Amino acid sequence: MIFPLSDDDRHLLKPAWVTIGLLLANIALFLYQAGHAAFTEGWSIVPREITTGVDLVGTVALGDGNGPDLVLTAGPKPVFLTLLSGMFLHGSLMHLGGNMLYLWIFGDNVEHRFGPGKFLLFYLLSGLVGSLAHIWLAPDSVIPMLGASGAISGVLGAYVVLFPWNQVNTLFFFRVVSLPALFVIGIWAGMKVFAGWGSLAGNVEGAGVAYAAHIGGFLAGALMGGIGRWLMKEEPDTVMLRHYERNPRTRRLW
Repeated sequence: MIFPLSDDDRHLLKPAWVTIGLLLANIALFLYQAGHAAFTEGWSIVPREITTGVDLVGTVALGDGNGPDLVLTAGPKPVFLTLLSGMFLHGSLMHLGGNMLYLWIFGDNVEHRFGPGKFLLFYLLSGLVGSLAHIWLAPDSVIPMLGASGAISGVLGAYVVLFPWNQVNTLFFFRVVSLPALFVIGIWAGMKVFAGWGSLAGNVEGAGVAYAAHIGGFLAGALMGGIGRWLMKEEPDTVMLRHYERNPRTRRLW
């Protein structure tokens, strides 16, 4: 069992305001969801709505005919706006807590590496790619998809490309140890691929978790992280740069 607790940013230079803002936005919307169930149904991402451009309202039968019918409510106009709203909604407190923990641990260093504006765009693009990956595998699904998992996966993908050797304080088999991000995030990514094998094989309709969104977001984040590393030749003055200067052995992969 690997459960990250924090990363090595003891000498953080300044607050990561975009990361903090995203955390607060997700928490605020979750609190709003608690008293507005119809909002959650209407503003979540429904693949069939995206592929057809039609907002489904009312009782909708599941594709296999074996499960209970769903009751969908009216969403935004155009319905494609759910691709944005859906990544700020969550299905449970545990769902929210897990996503926000990963964002809190890994988001600040990625934000400081990209800069606030670029990081926000990166975050939204990662979430969008993750959602589209799920829709591509289940275009006719009427099961709502919600959560920041695609965007958070993008943050992890960029982090492992930019800071592979940064130490992550992790609960590892009931002991707190420091492990390289390459190992911690690599294990996480491997678990997602393994758990989502059924989804990748086409059995997305019955999947409880949109694993394709995790994988798609992660790959998008890793790609954008690699492009950013290539384009930004000079390392900005961040906690990671100072860590490299203190300990030259903890270098990047290139």
